[in-house]
Amino acid sequence: MHTTMEKARNYIPQNAKAELYGNAVAFEVPSSELLNIVSDLHNNRHFGLKLITAADERLDQRCFKVWYLFCLPGENLFIIPYIRLKNTLEFPSLASTIHEALNYEKKIRTFFGLEPAGHPDERPVILHENWPGGVFPLRKDFACMTRPESAQGAYPYKIVKGEGIYEIPVGPIHAGIIEPGHFRFSVAGEEIMLLEARLGFTHKGCEKLFEKLSLNEKIRLSEKISGDSSFGHSLAFCQAVEQLGDIAVSKRARYLRVIYAELERLANHFGDIGAIMLDTGFNFGGSHGARLREMIMQINGRLTGSRFLRGVNVAGGVTKDLSAFDISGLSAGLAEITEDFLEVIEVAENSFSLMNRLKGTGVLSHEIAEDRGIVGIAGKAAGISGDARFDYPYAAYDELPMGNVVTARDGDVYSRFIVRVKEVSASVKIIQEALARMPEEPLSPPEAVTLKKNSLAVSCVEGWRGEILYFAATDSSGNLSRIAPRDPSFINWAVLGVAGCGNVVPDFPL
Repeated sequence: MHTTMEKARNYIPQNAKAELYGNAVAFEVPSSELLNIVSDLHNNRHFGLKLITAADERLDQRCFKVWYLFCLPGENLFIIPYIRLKNTLEFPSLASTIHEALNYEKKIRTFFGLEPAGHPDERPVILHENWPGGVFPLRKDFACMTRPESAQGAYPYKIVKGEGIYEIPVGPIHAGIIEPGHFRFSVAGEEIMLLEARLGFTHKGCEKLFEKLSLNEKIRLSEKISGDSSFGHSLAFCQAVEQLGDIAVSKRARYLRVIYAELERLANHFGDIGAIMLDTGFNFGGSHGARLREMIMQINGRLTGSRFLRGVNVAGGVTKDLSAFDISGLSAGLAEITEDFLEVIEVAENSFSLMNRLKGTGVLSHEIAEDRGIVGIAGKAAGISGDARFDYPYAAYDELPMGNVVTARDGDVYSRFIVRVKEVSASVKIIQEALARMPEEPLSPPEAVTLKKNSLAVSCVEGWRGEILYFAATDSSGNLSRIAPRDPSFINWAVLGVAGCGNVVPDFPL
């Protein structure tokens, strides 16, 4: 069997001084060679770009680093070229060649003050007009407990010119309880000609907080990055810590992680399936989706004490075990919920008005989804079969019969709807298999955690929206010096305008 380093040697420059970190191989490249190396990885060798992020290492190494995370799913191999910026704040932009790099580079510029030379979009991301220029919150010398002076900037939206074109601003204050976001439509009649989204209104500075908190507080923080993905985010973070600390996780804990992760997926899929139907005016489906979601949330609460599965993951395992009574009750309950759900879907699929609203709406083509690195439901609905449970098996997924990744081909709302429906059935089967095969052994997470010095780790988890990724690095003292979480929404929101263009404004919620 080839080792990770032997596999990596097939893809990295011969003269590169590579360092091995679990299933990741990192190597420094000169800035002048970066574009050729990453273009070869991405375009010729078909590695997927997972993250571009930076780190302020001026204290230890007198430089900034910019990391480029690429992966080869079938091999569970991460290749990570990086550059050092010592006497410059400028690095070469990849956005014109690898389009999904665009927002990663904008974020590095906004949060580190490093300039991607040749980047096609000068506008900031996440931080807003009241944030002062020249203040970069992910630099180590940023005074995070001091409120910066408020600025009076302006964000230049794109403008569509022409007779009869007008703009509709929506948000960031909304009538419902959705997370704040500002959406600007340029429309001709009701047809959307351009749709721009501005997010970040609830930015909490979590990446900076990761530098300051204790390990247990970091785990709790990871649960709050995306409230409906508390378990997925904390699992991804804990797996990164376990890599850095060479921490073994018991087999029973790995099976429990599968069960809790799939329960989180079920709750959110039920909620979204109902919300999609509700947004078409199909109230029958909307109310039943909310009801089914509540049933899973109540199960979560009974099993763990938390409806959102918070406080369950720790470095080295989980805190909540299942008794024999819990296992039998969960198995029976899921069987009843599945039967109930399938009856709802049967009624929904016989509704002509519902199907008419979903089919052909919000189309995202396979070509654009692939070009922008779209993940999760949006990617699967466009025919991309990426799924971290299959591509980088974690927890106990590699010990369970998983079937195939659920996909569709048309990339419209109906395709995303049907992928969710099929994933519900798949998740129930996975849980039932995990319950039936649950190993009998105690849970025993370690009491103390010691992390390797000057090391790094990459952890992937398939959240209900798509792939959650955590990049973690330690300093010369073995402290976590950089945590870069990447939620699937950071990628997928970037193509909202593509999916919206050509639709009518009333279909925007869909």
